[in-house]
Amino acid sequence: MSDPRGPLVDPAWVQQHQNAPDLRLLDVRTAEQYRSGHLPGAAHLDIFALHWWDSSPTGLEQFRQQHAAALGAAGIRREDTVVVYSESSDMLAARGLWVLTILGQQRAYLLDGGLRAWQAAGGPLETGEPVARPVEYQAEWHPEPLAGWQDVLAALGRPGTVILDTRSTEEYTGQRVRAKRGGAIPGAIHLEYTANLGPDGRFKSPEELAALYRAHGITPDQEVIAYCHGGYRAANTWLALTLAGYPTVRNYISSWGEWGNRDDLPIEQPG
Repeated sequence: MSDPRGPLVDPAWVQQHQNAPDLRLLDVRTAEQYRSGHLPGAAHLDIFALHWWDSSPTGLEQFRQQHAAALGAAGIRREDTVVVYSESSDMLAARGLWVLTILGQQRAYLLDGGLRAWQAAGGPLETGEPVARPVEYQAEWHPEPLAGWQDVLAALGRPGTVILDTRSTEEYTGQRVRAKRGGAIPGAIHLEYTANLGPDGRFKSPEELAALYRAHGITPDQEVIAYCHGGYRAANTWLALTLAGYPTVRNYISSWGEWGNRDDLPIEQPG
């Protein structure tokens, strides 16, 4: 099996390798969406059901155990080549790839454009329930792309570090409140994650992404910590910045769902 040049694969690559014994397709949409039509032979894991609001050291260990168990239940092994997909290159697909990355999956990729791109390329679909042979997923912890609340707090005002809010404008300004408190992490730059994708639901080119983030004052020499409400939209931005060649990007796993519900952490309400 030929290795892709980066973390994205296209439908042609999947079609070329779909009969490889170690290739596993992982559908991370809801069970209802999976049943209505999925890539042939795909395993299923509803990634959005695995919210996590505790980024303390104990909470992160529980996070690792929970997600390793979920992958094992879906029949995913560390030695597999895994291609994760959703409807498009959306927050669910990116979250799935990010989880695989921090759990040490060496060959993990995202189907760029997702199910929409697959169908546009003439790829067939199956319907019905997933059939999995559960295994014990042997996770190897690689937390480099992950940040907890303590990491974010320590980074506030630190030269060379950017806190990046990937939520909607209404959430960023506090007009829409989805936690105990509304607003933003102090000093955060705002750029909604949807800017990462083109109209076809694929990621923009690395050059376009680099220009986009440079225009917002975010450069590759900086450390970037992205957040949203639950670490899904921020995972999409983590991947976008990775594609653009930014070497140090972290996803604040529990994001505003944790930060906004804690009275001991600072907030601001941008105008």
